[in-house]
Amino acid sequence: MPVTTDPGAAATVAAPDGGPGGARRFGPWWLVATLVLGLALGLGGGVLIPRLTHPGDDSVEAGFLRDMSTHHAQAVEMSMIAHADSTNARIVTLSGDIALTQHGQIGYMQAWLRGWGLSPTSSAEPMAWMPDAAGSVVNGLMPGMATPEQLAQLREANGKDLDIQFLTLMRQHHLGGIHMAQEILKLSDNKDVTWLAQTMVTGQQSEINLIDQLLKGLQAS
Repeated sequence: MPVTTDPGAAATVAAPDGGPGGARRFGPWWLVATLVLGLALGLGGGVLIPRLTHPGDDSVEAGFLRDMSTHHAQAVEMSMIAHADSTNARIVTLSGDIALTQHGQIGYMQAWLRGWGLSPTSSAEPMAWMPDAAGSVVNGLMPGMATPEQLAQLREANGKDLDIQFLTLMRQHHLGGIHMAQEILKLSDNKDVTWLAQTMVTGQQSEINLIDQLLKGLQAS
């Protein structure tokens, strides 16, 4: 199934409505429309909040938004795999929620960068904006990100194995994302960026609690 980790591209892969076990899946047009709406809201947020000064190209804010856009793009990719292939209704719902939420947040982040007159990408090393972050980047991957091998295994998995792999990878991914968001909360005084970062921390911690419940149930079955 073709998916993308390009933070500027829409993840438009969706499964047809219905499915084994009564799992309801978003129809492709509904999901695409909702993802597009998320981007539109992000654009609106970037346009409707004018500022006299903007963070610069080498600012912690720009670095965070670029890296988190890439980080989020992988979460969207993994979520769309689970949303399309899982037969567990709760995981179909969770994966759809994660894909929509993080795609919408990518819209905000990319809109702010454009509004600041900055490129959505940079030649800087991942996590260069975070002090003492060198140890958190492993093989070029930011905290919590899945390896290409793990993504390949997820694409090939099915049934209970797919569900456990997805939940395990997403839990790790969320922990890494929370770490990054908590750091920008310490480093930045930009109200838009810190608002979004706090939203990420709160939302992803809540999802980790749900993931733990789902994993416990699957491992016990």
